[in-house]
Amino acid sequence: MDITSLLIQLIIGAVGGNAAGKAVPDKSLGTLGNTIAGAIGGLGGGQLLDMILGGGAMATDAAAASGLDIGAVIQDVAGGGIGGAVLTIVVALIKGAMNKG
Repeated sequence: MDITSLLIQLIIGAVGGNAAGKAVPDKSLGTLGNTIAGAIGGLGGGQLLDMILGGGAMATDAAAASGLDIGAVIQDVAGGGIGGAVLTIVVALIKGAMNKG
C-alpha cells in the first residue's frame, strides 16, 4: 500500500460522503460531517477492497513499479467512493437513532 492509494481513497471517500449527503438530504451530516465520515469510510472501504481483490497483484511489473497501474487506481476510486458513501449513511442513521432515544 502506497501513499498515492491512501490519498485517492481519502479524497474519493470524502467526495462519496458528500454525494451521499446530497442524495439523501435527511441523512446529511453537514458538509464537514459528510467529508470526515466519507474520508474515514473511503479509507476503510478502499483497504477492504484491497484485501479482497489482492491490491492489483495482477498488474504488470512496469505498471506496478511506476505506480500508474490503472486497475489499482480504479479499485481505489471504487472502494473509496462506496466506502465513503456507506459510512456516511451509517453514521447518519446511528446519529438519528440516538437523537430519538
